[in-house]
Amino acid sequence: MTLEYIVVHFGYPAIAVGTFFEGEVILILGGFAAHRGYLSLPLVMAAAFLGSLLGDQFYFFMGRYRGRAFLAKRPDWNGKIERYNGLMMRFGTPFILMFRFMYGLRTVSPFAIGMSEIPAVKFVILNAASAAVWAVALGTLGYFFGSAMEVVLEDVKKYEIAVMGGLVAIAVAVYLVRSILNRKRSR
Repeated sequence: MTLEYIVVHFGYPAIAVGTFFEGEVILILGGFAAHRGYLSLPLVMAAAFLGSLLGDQFYFFMGRYRGRAFLAKRPDWNGKIERYNGLMMRFGTPFILMFRFMYGLRTVSPFAIGMSEIPAVKFVILNAASAAVWAVALGTLGYFFGSAMEVVLEDVKKYEIAVMGGLVAIAVAVYLVRSILNRKRSR
C-alpha cells in the first residue's frame, strides 16, 4: 500500500474520527493532503465539521444527562467544571463560540455546558457555527502549509512521505502528551 492509497481511502474517516475527539493536528494534516492533491479541501473541511460537531454534541448531551453521575465518581473534576461554568456565566455566547479554539478546553467545555442551563437548541446552533468556522480556518491553514512547503522545498514529491510521516509523528506525540497531562490532572 502506498501513502497515496492510505490517505485517499482512509483520509476522510480519519479526519472525522480525529476531530470527534480533538483534531487540530489531523485537520491541518488533511489540509496538507488536500494541497498535495490526495484529498478534496471542501471534503476535508466537511469531515472535520461533522466530526467536531458530533463530538461536541456527544459531550454536551453526556454532560446534560449523565454529568452529575459522572462527576460523583470523579469529585476532583468539580473544581474544573465550576471554573468552566464561571467562564460560561461571565462570557456566555462568546465562550460557546470560542472554546474549540482554546487549547485544552475542547472536550471538557461542551460537557460543562451540557450541565448548565444553556438550552440544547442554542448550543446546537452556536456549536454548528463554531465548528464550521473552525473546520474552514484550520483546513485552510493546512492547505497553505502545503503551499509554503512547496516554496521551501521545490520538489515536494521527494519529501512528502517524510513530511507526512513527520506530521503524523507530531500528531501522535501531541495526542500522547495531552493524554498524559489529562491523566495527571484528573488524579
